Amino acid sequence: VQLQASGGGLVQAGGSLRLSCAASGSSSSINAMEWYRQAPGKQRELVAVIRRGGTTNYADSVKGRFTISRDNAKNTAYLQMNSLKPEDTAAYYCAADYTVHYASGPVSGRSWGQGTLVTVSS
Repeated sequence: VQLQASGGGLVQAGGSLRLSCAASGSSSSINAMEWYRQAPGKQRELVAVIRRGGTTNYADSVKGRFTISRDNAKNTAYLQMNSLKPEDTAAYYCAADYTVHYASGPVSGRSWGQGTLVTVSS
């Protein structure tokens, strides 16, 4: 599974951005897609996850402001970010957890997309 993230940019506080993560390869094997972020000098943190059945979870810091969604026909996950704050400034990464079933048995793994930078000015 290969992932291509896009949509980052510079926005003023209170503004909105939508990130996209397009999957290719064995995209039908994806069980869940996630968005992480990493601010300078900080550890990477999970922002949101959407599972195959559509269930979602969010970090407390983004609940009510961010929405993760998935378009299965386009093999793309989105992160709609509203009411952005300066503390949301970070490199955002998408990830996909997958299981590929081979004749020899299932193989699970995680793929990462490249980061897309989000900068929120005050």
